[in-house]
Amino acid sequence: MELLLIRTYDVVGINGTLYNCEKSICHTIELPWKENQKMISCIPEGRYEIVKRYNAKFKWHFILMNVPNRSFILIHPANDALKELKGCIAPVLVLAAAGKGYESKKALKSLISIIYPLLDQKEKIYLTIKSKPNNETH
Repeated sequence: MELLLIRTYDVVGINGTLYNCEKSICHTIELPWKENQKMISCIPEGRYEIVKRYNAKFKWHFILMNVPNRSFILIHPANDALKELKGCIAPVLVLAAAGKGYESKKALKSLISIIYPLLDQKEKIYLTIKSKPNNETH
């Protein structure tokens, strides 16, 4: 499965929309672009494999594999990128402002319901991140 994340960049945060076959799944929020610096920047545009992951804090969520010069880049719930993210991606149902959204736990649950059955069948899932046309690229 190939997922596509189209980003809109802003100096205070990034908003995106996540698609599967041109159908919108949910929105996303991320930290602003700061040259891929660990803990304070979103990750570079590119194509990444998505793997499921569990920990006590986020329960079941996702991790992106082979992110250049970064590790433990997760897809997990958060509603305010600047306060709750350290380079990860948060799915949200509603965008509120640059880097802010609502109902992240519901958005993650929806994403899990789509992706986990495929991962359980050993299908590989990839996420391609691109910028919205006419928006600066990274």
